[in-house]
Amino acid sequence: MARIHARRKGKSGSKHPYRTSKPDWVPYESREIEELIVKLAKDGNSQSKIGIILRDQYGIPSVKDLTGKKIGYFLRKNKLESNLPEDIQNLIRKAVNLRKHLEKHKKDKHNRRGLQLIESKIRRLAKYYKREGRLPSDWRYEPERARLMI
Repeated sequence: MARIHARRKGKSGSKHPYRTSKPDWVPYESREIEELIVKLAKDGNSQSKIGIILRDQYGIPSVKDLTGKKIGYFLRKNKLESNLPEDIQNLIRKAVNLRKHLEKHKKDKHNRRGLQLIESKIRRLAKYYKREGRLPSDWRYEPERARLMI
């Protein structure tokens, strides 16, 4: 399958190793992992950052393999989930930084095109999250408001 904004094909994301049981070398139980996730979320870390910290500092390869549930489930359960999904937040941050760059460099046509692509990704993701109920139905991406949000 081809990429959306490029004229090439590519492999999809990385694959996790096939495993049917909990690794023997992980000393944590499901309850302890949930407590770690809650503690890290209260410290202000995002879902992906929590996963990286659990992997690198605690030796937990995959929360889903050990508990049967994802990090987002534990955040929703403890009411620690952010109001915007993390992928839209990252794209909005990228768009805000690119708009700042384009204010200084008005003739940068390549990055202007990049901004159009980023904003189309934001709108496409917003449509998906509205359909899924993760965003309110009246939510809209507006660059002026986005600068204040980030």
